[in-house]
Amino acid sequence: MVTVNIHEAKTHLSRLLAQVEPGEEVVIARNGKPVARLVSVPKRGKRQFGSMQGLINLDDSFFAPLPDEGLTAWEGA
Repeated sequence: MVTVNIHEAKTHLSRLLAQVEPGEEVVIARNGKPVARLVSVPKRGKRQFGSMQGLINLDDSFFAPLPDEGLTAWEGA
């Protein structure tokens, strides 16, 4: 883990990001006291269409029309 002051972080942001991308952590300090932590964003896996198939079941009542009072509530009247 690397600690840098705010001025250095502003001056060398690109270099710090290059250090963070592979997984290193950078702490940004003000007057020697840690203020923030710079870490990489976890990579997302590729989304696969249909991966939830079979996990959600809707019965026919889900597709039935709403009663008048329910419809009024959704419409905001």
